Amino acid sequence: MNTRSTTPRHQLIADTALALLAERGMRGLTHRAVDEAAGLPQGSTSNLARTRAALLESAVRRLAEREAAVLTPDAMPPATSDGSITPAAVAEALSLALHRYLSRHRQLVVARYELALEATRRPELRAPYDRAGRAFREPMAAMLRAAGSADPERHALSMIAWCDGVLFSCTAGQYHAAVPSRAALRTSCAELLNGMLPSRPE
Repeated sequence: MNTRSTTPRHQLIADTALALLAERGMRGLTHRAVDEAAGLPQGSTSNLARTRAALLESAVRRLAEREAAVLTPDAMPPATSDGSITPAAVAEALSLALHRYLSRHRQLVVARYELALEATRRPELRAPYDRAGRAFREPMAAMLRAAGSADPERHALSMIAWCDGVLFSCTAGQYHAAVPSRAALRTSCAELLNGMLPSRPE
């Protein structure tokens, strides 16, 4: 099947922009480059995203959509009868998400870092980037609250910083050559959670 013929053009353009960011960096992302890489007639990208800022914003929105699909709702930790979540279930879900990123979606991670750095220089990109980030920060805080956290916002910062650190180290840092096993990620996550959350009776 020719996916280019069946994919909506705005989605194709945004996906191509993300691929170019990962492959060539911010300087390699131009309207012309997107047209060429997507196999579209010249001018197609500028018709949908007239400015560079609009193209970057479309890439941020598409990145959020694709990252949301990495950990689907059915893979989220199940709640117990009283609505709480066990720390083990949180570690299971986060290790699954991290392992999927590192084994299947490394390109998305690199594109996200490119966009994050650009958002520090472009105020018009900061708002949509932060808005997309809240789609992950807020569920993290809610999940930790359900797991018994006494300070879910502060603990969410710690967990997101740890997840970001693992992703960076294993895509662009010292550990880029090897993907840690899901079991190793689960153990490390559980160790961090054990220091945050109250112990539960067996």
